[in-house]
Amino acid sequence: MTMTHVKRAFKYRFYPTDAQAAELSRTFGCVRKVYNMALQARTEAWTLRQERANYNTTSAMLTAWKRTGELSYLSEVSSVPSQQALRHLQGAFTNFWQKRAKYPTFKSRKKSRRSAEYTGSAFRFRDGRLTLAKLDQPLDIVWSRPLPQGAAPSTVTVSQDGAGRWFVSLLCEDRPTMPAPVNTAVGIDAGITSLVTLSTGEKITNPRHERKDRERLAKAQRELSRKAKGSNNRARARLKVAKVHARIADRRRDFLHKLTTRLVRENQTVVIEDLTVRNMLGNHALARAISDASWTEMRSMLEYKAQWYGRDLVTVDRWFPSSKLCSACGVIAARMPLNVRAWECACGVRHDRDVNAARDILAAGLADAACGDGVRPQRSTPGGQSSAKQEVVPPQRTRAAAQPRG
Repeated sequence: MTMTHVKRAFKYRFYPTDAQAAELSRTFGCVRKVYNMALQARTEAWTLRQERANYNTTSAMLTAWKRTGELSYLSEVSSVPSQQALRHLQGAFTNFWQKRAKYPTFKSRKKSRRSAEYTGSAFRFRDGRLTLAKLDQPLDIVWSRPLPQGAAPSTVTVSQDGAGRWFVSLLCEDRPTMPAPVNTAVGIDAGITSLVTLSTGEKITNPRHERKDRERLAKAQRELSRKAKGSNNRARARLKVAKVHARIADRRRDFLHKLTTRLVRENQTVVIEDLTVRNMLGNHALARAISDASWTEMRSMLEYKAQWYGRDLVTVDRWFPSSKLCSACGVIAARMPLNVRAWECACGVRHDRDVNAARDILAAGLADAACGDGVRPQRSTPGGQSSAKQEVVPPQRTRAAAQPRG
């Protein structure tokens, strides 16, 4: 059994020649310059003249910029990445107008991602060889996994990370094979000591990748702090720090991919909590551990993999008292400090805090699957008394068409 076609991005590492690296670096610079100039033009048009410029307006501006003497270098690289930068800026403004994001910001030469996007007219892909516009030979790509049979990339994105590694991402149509049908469901409680605790009682230990490399990272950062700003030694030291960060991120991402793929393949319904990680990072005692756990990235992976493979992902309200609610009798404990890892209910059942929370999360998700409703916590009435009836609202459910992912 298979799904309909979905867009999927396949990312590979490649090793450019010196000439290719120089051309791509120039392209990255032009893309950043065009994006920043278009953003400034659109901002001034609105603040000074109350005019709302769009993609067509900035595209005409780009043509004029290329004809000026000081910006003529914009014509020396492929025009497609610059046009794509204007489209990305249009998308950023659309998200801002629809209140899905903040106002677009300028791209920094040192901090912003170095990338360029090519559409079908600016690259040639034949017999597993990819050649970009303005480059005289194909990229030396390490094909770590095969593309879907007969795949024809619609867009190609070239990027370079902070550690100096080059990557190419090919967006292709794919038809993911559905995993074997199952009738199981699992509730997931995210944590720090155990990255996730399942309603089955299984606990997945948090690998703590950042903690394992903390000494190596601290040493590299100390060396960086001693180098003179603007020197070549400082540039080399910065690269060492970036490589340690890249090692941590790669290992963390690999672990999360394996974990989320397993959860989606083994269960038809996956139930998670709607955690507000941004607010939780305000706890300075736990912020570093929470960032290392990367709950947001794990949730994102669960979302798009559930969509790809036809599974259900149910999100329970973040105020649902999963840790305090007895999964046996339904009574809510008065207090449950973080240091309490096991507790005994008045009904006589002794709970592991995390396992009990995962079971409560699963029960709320299954309630949604059965009747379309989930359970929010008991609220206090104006008189100060707890409401005897729990408020029922629908949790969020995720299923259907897939979203493109890198």
